[in-house]
Amino acid sequence: MQQISWLDFEKVELRVGTIVEVVDFPQAKKPAYKLKIDLGPDLGIKDSSAQITVHYQKHELIDKQVVCVVNFPSKQIGPFISQVLTTGFTDQENAIVLCVPDRLVPNGVKLC
Repeated sequence: MQQISWLDFEKVELRVGTIVEVVDFPQAKKPAYKLKIDLGPDLGIKDSSAQITVHYQKHELIDKQVVCVVNFPSKQIGPFISQVLTTGFTDQENAIVLCVPDRLVPNGVKLC
């Protein structure tokens, strides 16, 4: 494992947002959803593509808070522009489990 400095870590903007819309993303190479995530008044609503279809149904994602990296460059995924990275962990079968706060926090709050 490569170590990084505290200054390197501080450059990564990890913020909480609430999923407000979920739609299928059939054009993705791997099964995915297109998400709209409310990241608070300063950042607004951003788009993200997430390969989370194994563990999550669309209806259960609405109003779920997630942790996002908000300062990566936007990424073109097929016909879609993903503006933020929705974070998660892989389980035993390499399916994604979302990284979420265990209590409700204001949208846009930075991980500290």
